[in-house]
Amino acid sequence: MDSSPRPGYPSQSDHAEHAGHPAWQLTADLDEFHSRAAAFLHSAPALHTALLSVTDMLRTRGLHVYGKEDPLFGIRADGEGAVSGAFLWTPPHFPALSPLADAAAADELAGVLADAGLAPAGIGAESATAGAFSAAWQRRTNATPVVHYPQRLYRLGTLTPPLPSPAGGARVATGADRELLARWHGEFHEAIGEKAAMDAGEWADARIAYGGVTLWETPDGAPVAMAGNTRQVAGQVRIAPVYTPAHLRGRGYAGAVTTVVSRAALAAGADEVLLFTDVDNPTSNELYQRLGFSPVRDFTQYGFTR
Repeated sequence: MDSSPRPGYPSQSDHAEHAGHPAWQLTADLDEFHSRAAAFLHSAPALHTALLSVTDMLRTRGLHVYGKEDPLFGIRADGEGAVSGAFLWTPPHFPALSPLADAAAADELAGVLADAGLAPAGIGAESATAGAFSAAWQRRTNATPVVHYPQRLYRLGTLTPPLPSPAGGARVATGADRELLARWHGEFHEAIGEKAAMDAGEWADARIAYGGVTLWETPDGAPVAMAGNTRQVAGQVRIAPVYTPAHLRGRGYAGAVTTVVSRAALAAGADEVLLFTDVDNPTSNELYQRLGFSPVRDFTQYGFTR
């Protein structure tokens, strides 16, 4: 990949005068981003779970796995190279931004993006950081931030399997399940009202490649629910998505398959098993708390309108 900045992007040398003061640096080079931001992202794997998993997917499946446009990466570092913030952007999706220590860092990033002539359609981050960036973006561009998707991050404590467990059992999805996975992927995103980050077939292929979807089947072998999982990165695994077709809900399948995936992640050595829920969905929040998940932090996606 070409490591040079795109036209209009500040290069690392453009910030040399900021010795001692953190400054945002943009790059189109995934390898540079990974080498410089990895230690920072690994320092708080739960809070950086989205950036870790997306970076991993880009490195394993290619730069355009999320869309045709080239991704953009950002690092906030001081003159000694100490990193205090990071983001990645896979257009046309919203950039994902790490939690930032203060509103000034968010304002600085808004300025860098605006000065470079870049116009993200929104932002996704820990709620305080997302709010600070959205306010700064509004001041600079007159765009109006609108809450797009409020989420809550959960971390598994002591796994508490649901009792009684529904009849049937779990198995890891294979290539023979590709059509089903792609269809359920689409149905899941339609149900939550969110555009999928990846093409359904590409998503199915990527997950099948590393055993990243588990199906719950009835005793006669009919699949009735699925739970996906990211690959383990920095000791964390995130469960996503969990889906049961509407006509099969309320029978315990989601809890059962989530339990199986959680156990498998722990058995494979994961230090943290995570998942996001829709803050406004009491059913899913209650389910995961019964299974032993505890809230970590709220995250928010804002869309920008004019």
